[in-house]
Amino acid sequence: MENNFDLGIIGGGPAGYSAAIRAAQKGLSVVLFEKEEIGGTCLNKGCIPTKTILHCSDFYKNLKKAEKFGIEIQEKSYDYKKILSRKNEITQKLQNSLTKLVQSYGVQIVNVQAKIIDTNSIESGGKIYQCKNIILATGSKPMQIKGLETDGKFILNSDEVLNLEKLPENVLIVGSGAIGTEWARIFSALDKNVTLTELAETLLPNADIDVSKRLDRLFKKSKIKFFTGTKVDKISNKTVTLSNGEILNPDMILCAVGREPVIPDGISFEKDGKFVKINDNFQTNYSNIFAIGDLNGKMMLAHSAVHQAISVVDFIVEDKPVHFDKLAVPSVIYGNPEIAWVGKTEKMLANTEYEVSIFPVSALGKAFADDEIDGFVKVLSQNDKVVGAHIVCPEASSLIHQFSLMIDNNLKTEDILKTVFAHPSYSEAVFESILGLDSLNLSLPCK
Repeated sequence: MENNFDLGIIGGGPAGYSAAIRAAQKGLSVVLFEKEEIGGTCLNKGCIPTKTILHCSDFYKNLKKAEKFGIEIQEKSYDYKKILSRKNEITQKLQNSLTKLVQSYGVQIVNVQAKIIDTNSIESGGKIYQCKNIILATGSKPMQIKGLETDGKFILNSDEVLNLEKLPENVLIVGSGAIGTEWARIFSALDKNVTLTELAETLLPNADIDVSKRLDRLFKKSKIKFFTGTKVDKISNKTVTLSNGEILNPDMILCAVGREPVIPDGISFEKDGKFVKINDNFQTNYSNIFAIGDLNGKMMLAHSAVHQAISVVDFIVEDKPVHFDKLAVPSVIYGNPEIAWVGKTEKMLANTEYEVSIFPVSALGKAFADDEIDGFVKVLSQNDKVVGAHIVCPEASSLIHQFSLMIDNNLKTEDILKTVFAHPSYSEAVFESILGLDSLNLSLPCK
């Protein structure tokens, strides 16, 4: 029958479309249900549009120091409507390309809300699709918290802020995770006044303490005002009272306190808190139904979702056990300079023996040439193996994968040092940070 498939996938974000492509490559017949746009949150309301705007703001920020590079620009200004237009054009172009990519593998795309009728049946648009296996990849949505319910006008979430046609002069950002930090950088770079509150005692609370401290310094340098260990107590007539007694009068509030899963319609699933509960192979309480990506709460990142998608399809086709190590998934905060980390933090290693090496990028010729000397590469090791890495510097989003490879492959530091690192480059900081574990840096003075 035409509506019989080896695999049905609900959700067309990074988890869903990656699973669809992988399954088709493995010879499975696949139907993919996506009620909105292919690409999910990442392409349409997250990663790509935000980074497009962020790159524009960084470009404008760099223009302000053009004279330092011998370049004279008389007038430095920007048109935010054009920035928004560029964001929309890029998103649409990638969305169209992604749709064609998925279809090129013979995947049937159904752009209608899907509902699971039973363990082998999905209803969508009045039709029933029979599927031997089902993958749930329904993603997440911005979290709502009491007292900061978004209205799309004064209080906005991370979806709504992307459609602003005019930027507020004074903005309050609640939350210093990836979303809050990146938007603080955007607004600040575009000459807006930014205040940020964070309930935890440090900025970027999931990061290593030295990363949090450096972000503190970078925010101060950018004149971003922030309060840690602080929450919004009261909002009345657009006047905001914080728990530390501060009174603010922002033109807009961005609520960036995280995301929560979108639970698929139909049969019920066992939960792990708000998330769908899964076993080590990402199976739900139904053995032929899997939950991947933001829905299971393991790690709410697009690249994590892609990895899960590939692994789960390989399990379905080859009965190959899923390998997923949360600590081996890199995290990245974009902007200038980039921030990235993978593996363990010093807090995780407390009460154990470990080595630390911190190499400042100010010791690199490349950093001076680029006028980007504020940052570092920090490495944590145990038993002559890297167990964690934390970076604040240009190209951190690329550099972090060098450490990911070291950790994933359990490499000894002596083997890592057999690699030749190009000069001049920021990768030299990776090399120097490994050398520093034995106090053998070539670019730092003798202690």
